[in-house]
Amino acid sequence: MLRLITPRRWWQGAAICLLAVMMLGAADSSSRFGRLGHEMMCVCGCGQILLECNHVGCPDSDRMIGELRQQIGSGGTDTLILNWFAAKYGPTVLAAPIRGGFDNVAWIAPMAVFLLATAGTGFLITIWRKRSAGRLVSAGGPDDLKATDDAVRARIRRETEY
Repeated sequence: MLRLITPRRWWQGAAICLLAVMMLGAADSSSRFGRLGHEMMCVCGCGQILLECNHVGCPDSDRMIGELRQQIGSGGTDTLILNWFAAKYGPTVLAAPIRGGFDNVAWIAPMAVFLLATAGTGFLITIWRKRSAGRLVSAGGPDDLKATDDAVRARIRRETEY
């Protein structure tokens, strides 16, 4: 026997799906701390991610990790925290540029250069093909090519004789 799903069941299923999606998006402070800590670089000059700086006695990582905990505790958004660190330590503290404003150039420029280089290469190959096809057509037919080849061979023989 086939049972039809009632509208009440549809609403219950939709509520469960909505609740599941909301719970997936909920992040505790430790995962937020880990995510933000991996978006910043240690400023000691090691070139490592802040939470992965493994220098014994690093003068900067402990202080920066404490500041990150303090900023997360104050309730600031991720963007505000990253901007605070960028204002204090400079834009090099960010592992990747924040999207927005002039920083979009860092995301768009490599792709634009790649696309322009690909299009330019295709255009250059097209021009080369047209030139080589034009030379073959202007040379005439196969008989003219044979005559030209014979003339070139004769000239080479004359010039290479002792």
